[in-house]
Amino acid sequence: MKRDLGLDAPAARALVATQQAAAATEESLRTALGSSFGGAYFDRATSKLVVGVTDASKLAVATAKGATAKVVSRSAAQLDSAIVALDAKEASAPSSVTGWYVDAIANEVVVTALPGATAAAKAFAGQDVRVVEADAPQTFVKGGDAYYIGGSRCSVGLTVSGGYVTAGHCDVLTGSGQPNNGRWGGSSFPGNDYAWVRTNSGVSLSPLVGSVTVKGSTSAATGAAVCKAGSTTGWTCGTVGSKNQTVRYAEGTVTGLTASNVRCQAGDSGGGFITSAGQGQGVVSGGNTATCYFQPLGEILSAYGLSLLRG
Repeated sequence: MKRDLGLDAPAARALVATQQAAAATEESLRTALGSSFGGAYFDRATSKLVVGVTDASKLAVATAKGATAKVVSRSAAQLDSAIVALDAKEASAPSSVTGWYVDAIANEVVVTALPGATAAAKAFAGQDVRVVEADAPQTFVKGGDAYYIGGSRCSVGLTVSGGYVTAGHCDVLTGSGQPNNGRWGGSSFPGNDYAWVRTNSGVSLSPLVGSVTVKGSTSAATGAAVCKAGSTTGWTCGTVGSKNQTVRYAEGTVTGLTASNVRCQAGDSGGGFITSAGQGQGVVSGGNTATCYFQPLGEILSAYGLSLLRG
């Protein structure tokens, strides 16, 4: 966090405490505001949670919880419904369209496309979207060192009872090989990008991501600081971006990912995302030079009934 976010130790500790409180406030206001909830994000400039509200008469509900409230035109439910509609017609999207997501800060749907493909993106998604041009995302698998699947490697994510979670494409895209430290307990890709490995009896499991002890799996707000450990780029930090993002890799489309500006590269696939407070966030899926996507942890644990190791 000192290197990537420019924070000294006292500032990092203060940020962690503030973000934990913001995450709890977001969940509380999601329920309290109901259909008026217009999304939320953490504003590092003010160290406050910013909450969108579609009904001006309910602004006080948000401010009473200590959040900064602003009137927005679209509810979170409306924006999520737009994503569901795009997901339903994903098969008809041109190859130049690489994904879509909800921008909680701007309160709008964003479609990502290859450079020069804005017109094609709007023709597919409609004019009421913002198009962002960027390089194509790619999944991260390559030969090297970490855990091996034949001649390829990926990164351990977070440990669970009996093994660890990682990226699903580390299984699917590498053929029928087994990890060198265990056997696949289950995997899903595309659609999702998660898997878990039942480790061999001699493998020692620790509740750590990098040097940070895992204490839980509370989801951090958009804008919150987050770090990841991967076998290629090591320990890198940044902030949580848009959630529930659809990403169209060349190998298949994955929905429900979370974006970040954390640095990651080939071989980091499956590596664990975590906050400095020890809240596990997910595992590296893929990305490009500007964005690293991660598969949220809660869905992986739920899909396979796994129990997260905590310290």
